[in-house]
Amino acid sequence: MAKMTLKEKLALLSDAAKYDASCASSGTAKRNSADGTGLGSTEGSGICHAYAPDGRCISLLKILMTNFCIYDCAYCINRVSSQVPRARFTVEEVVHLTTEFYRRNYIEGLFLSSGIIKSPDDTMADMVRIARSLRHDHNFRGYIHLKTIPDASPELIEEAGLLADRLSMNIELPTDAGIKAYAPEKNGDEIRRAMGRVELRKQAAKERTHTGRRAEKFAPAGQSTQLIVGADGANDATILQSSTRLYSSYKLKRVYYSAFSPIPDSTAALPLIKPPLVREHRLYQADWLLRFYGYEADEIASAAEGGMLDLEIDPKLAWALANRAVFPVDVNRAGKDMLLRVPGFGTKSVARILSARRSGALGFGDLKRIGALVNKAKPFITTRDWSPGGLTDAANLRARFAPPPKQLSLL
Repeated sequence: MAKMTLKEKLALLSDAAKYDASCASSGTAKRNSADGTGLGSTEGSGICHAYAPDGRCISLLKILMTNFCIYDCAYCINRVSSQVPRARFTVEEVVHLTTEFYRRNYIEGLFLSSGIIKSPDDTMADMVRIARSLRHDHNFRGYIHLKTIPDASPELIEEAGLLADRLSMNIELPTDAGIKAYAPEKNGDEIRRAMGRVELRKQAAKERTHTGRRAEKFAPAGQSTQLIVGADGANDATILQSSTRLYSSYKLKRVYYSAFSPIPDSTAALPLIKPPLVREHRLYQADWLLRFYGYEADEIASAAEGGMLDLEIDPKLAWALANRAVFPVDVNRAGKDMLLRVPGFGTKSVARILSARRSGALGFGDLKRIGALVNKAKPFITTRDWSPGGLTDAANLRARFAPPPKQLSLL
């Protein structure tokens, strides 16, 4: 195989990283080099944003260290049995790319993942060397997100957490049966144990030492994971229940959802077509309800026919339509928990409603000024000067919000 240039490796390994959705640069500690020392920043300006084909905004250098892999996960384009072109960065090349891209204001940090080469420990050791060189040799203060390998030694993951802002361990599939069938070299229990060790270490870092000093920060932006949607046949209810367990057990910062993309030379067990991207979007909306609106996964799933979220309307509206008996809600009397369940009311608009009604009863016009989506909310609320009457129970209420049917093209 002809030796690749650095530019050719970058083209190949940045493209290979696009399948990993679990990257974001939020939630970390503020660091910058405005004092004239060091390099980089986790905040500030001058970032050139790239956009993925599905609209995600990417401001990190997002690459694989290598797309060689000893594992044979059926859903992965870089599995050992795949015939894709292979490349591998050296530690020094990744460090060089990161620092040079930052100096040119192309990026705000690094998202680094990798295939498994030789062994989990060998791979993780190289990734840690990259982060160590950036932090210690180049005094890099920008954002670093490392995709850690659960089977690697706890000592390596410990050092990774001391160097990186965020760690992620992708469990990929929502059930252990799916992992066993499609990723036989992986072990769901081991991934969860590794997540648990990271969470325990994060909690320990919040405590003061015996001398009263704060412990060294450990993955201050937390840990995340990714679930592939549409590869193993799991329905949306199963995916959301898996997410709920991960959030509650390991205090994950985010669960990311990635719609399965058909890959070359795939096994016959995988679907031939990708799921609609709107399904991924609905899962993100449902995830938001779980984290910020007080919903339980079973509640959302109960409004999902056959365990699948409605693709035409958002899951909050779907729940409201399935639970019309609890509506309409009196905006001037209802508690925060119930207001958060009104379609068209977000967390900010609910906070404004609770604050504004202390000064007097709110009318429909007041909700408009507050910023609530009143056209969506009006069948589900009463105000000083508005009552929906029979609109809440109207047989055609769903049709008011669902997009109109389209004539399919015959060509």
